[in-house]
Amino acid sequence: MFLPKDFIETDDGLVFAVVAHGSEQGRVLCFLRYVRTKAGWQKQSTHDANALLRRKYSRYLYYSTTKDVQLHAVPVEYISVHHRPRRRLLNLAQTPGHDRVERDLMRLYELYRTHGLEVQSMGVTGSLLIGAHNQQSDIDLIVYDREQFHQARTITRDLIARGLLQPLSSSDWEISYDRRSCDLTITDYVWHERRKFNKAMINGRKFDLSYVNHTPVDADVRYRKSGKIVLRCTITDADQSYDYPALFKIDHAEIRAIACFTATYTGQALTGETVEVSGSLEQTDTGHKRIVVGSSREAEGEYIKVVR
Repeated sequence: MFLPKDFIETDDGLVFAVVAHGSEQGRVLCFLRYVRTKAGWQKQSTHDANALLRRKYSRYLYYSTTKDVQLHAVPVEYISVHHRPRRRLLNLAQTPGHDRVERDLMRLYELYRTHGLEVQSMGVTGSLLIGAHNQQSDIDLIVYDREQFHQARTITRDLIARGLLQPLSSSDWEISYDRRSCDLTITDYVWHERRKFNKAMINGRKFDLSYVNHTPVDADVRYRKSGKIVLRCTITDADQSYDYPALFKIDHAEIRAIACFTATYTGQALTGETVEVSGSLEQTDTGHKRIVVGSSREAEGEYIKVVR
């Protein structure tokens, strides 16, 4: 089973990050993240990844009929290695001789374990998943159980209060904001992020917590884009706001929900809060409508922000 935030590797020396559950027409939907070079794994920007596939590996460009968008996708038979975050974290926990980044990861792992988290529900993704990290790398942790994920957030808040973890500094938030390139002011971005407790620092190294649900929502439902929309609405149910995609049910006569495919806006609003959302309106053949935030990797012009 392929899950979001898994990595898949091909014999071409390419590593893609999985962005959807399972497969579609025998292909795993994903995005190119690393290319093998003589010097090791080289991380790819969005622009470079798209350009490389267009120039040399067009077989990995694919139009998704369910998502009505062109994506990167790898046929299952082309996958040489399936990198699984949970297996990688377990291997690191059982193997001695860690470097600095891995030691920080293991310290974090032990903090969560000793404070009651079921660490078997955790995995590590990003550069650490394939050993492409360097001394400046962040740590990207995944929790695969919803209850355990929210417990991890609570533990993070408590460990910060006790000084065992550190909150992000102003400069840390600026770096995070610049990486996201989101359509919020830095003031709005930091206000939303600080209350999530899914980011903190350990030994001066930033880490992120994210949740991946095993069961996809509306995986086989086909949506068609209906244009851009900006809307103010009230969140009626935010229970799945950290899922992938994050879902926010709203009080609207025609539009059921906001579906968010970018980590920037997961957990962005609570039940009962009023938000302004900018995204792409989509509709099924049966007339069900939703707003998608993160219809492209950069999500330019798309956002969710609390207005009251």
